[in-house]
Amino acid sequence: MDPWDKINPKKDSSLILIHECVARGHKVAVTTAANLTIRDSLTMSQCLMFDSKQEIKANMVSFYKKAKLTEKMLPLEGFDVIFMRADPPMDPLVLNFLDSIKNDVFLMNSIRGLREANNKIYTASYYDPKNEMIPATYVSKNKEYLKTIIEEHAGNKMILKPLNGFGGKGVIVIEKSAMQNVNSLLDFYITGQEGKLSNYVILQDYIEGADKGDVRVLMLHDEPIGAIRRVPAKGDARSNLSAGGSVVKHFLTKEEKKLCRSIGKKLVKDGIYFSGLDIINGKLLEVNVLSPGGIGDINRLYKVKIQKEIIDYLEEQVKSASLLSTRKQEHRKLIDNA
Repeated sequence: MDPWDKINPKKDSSLILIHECVARGHKVAVTTAANLTIRDSLTMSQCLMFDSKQEIKANMVSFYKKAKLTEKMLPLEGFDVIFMRADPPMDPLVLNFLDSIKNDVFLMNSIRGLREANNKIYTASYYDPKNEMIPATYVSKNKEYLKTIIEEHAGNKMILKPLNGFGGKGVIVIEKSAMQNVNSLLDFYITGQEGKLSNYVILQDYIEGADKGDVRVLMLHDEPIGAIRRVPAKGDARSNLSAGGSVVKHFLTKEEKKLCRSIGKKLVKDGIYFSGLDIINGKLLEVNVLSPGGIGDINRLYKVKIQKEIIDYLEEQVKSASLLSTRKQEHRKLIDNA
């Protein structure tokens, strides 16, 4: 996850998950990508280990401030579960480290799933020829091609955003009526401020109703477990909370549930077991697989504790793996004794 001393305990979803695990008596440690290492052919990390005997405060801020942590270099294959919660973009080298333990530890989400789905190309590559689930999406760093797309687009508005952005950073609405600005914007997004970078950008159909916000759905396995509507701040096109948006209750419509379950089947097939879907007017904009937030907001608005459902799921995965291992050992003994 992100460094322990950098998180905001008032709204951090990772902290809520950690609190639930510690409260259940599990051995819990946190670490960052920068602390990964290989020693004696073992993938290890400099971790902060929670004292399992400490008093567990119910309030998240108190829990965070009073947490007793011990720094230790630990082998990652000794854990039952590794929960990936670092903000995007993800360094692909992190997955190379974790490749060595992927068969020994349950990873939330899988290495293959994270490789395929940790950027915005993942949804753009869904097969949806009539754009019934996903708005028409174009990914490129060819400025002339992107200008042609904008000029030939049937509508007046499109969304422009960087491929590796998160938290609403760099998301803007562009209009045909202001084409004189598009050239400069594409230069800025593609070549960067120094004029040396060559970045991919995304152009996407503007969905009517986007000005009223989007729906964030948290998915566990292939089912939605909670949803909120994120409302943009006045004068802002982005509904992300980090961009000043606010949240209200949202009960999924029949069409939204159908969309979630359809997308959910593909997510599980690709090894994505926990994710956040961003939906506007019944269409999927993004799948967030690295550190989807919103647990605290869902809990507060609906008076629930969805972290219990998430940790229950992890415990079941570990239990199932343990039973399979036991069966394997028993069968091996029968063969050895045959």
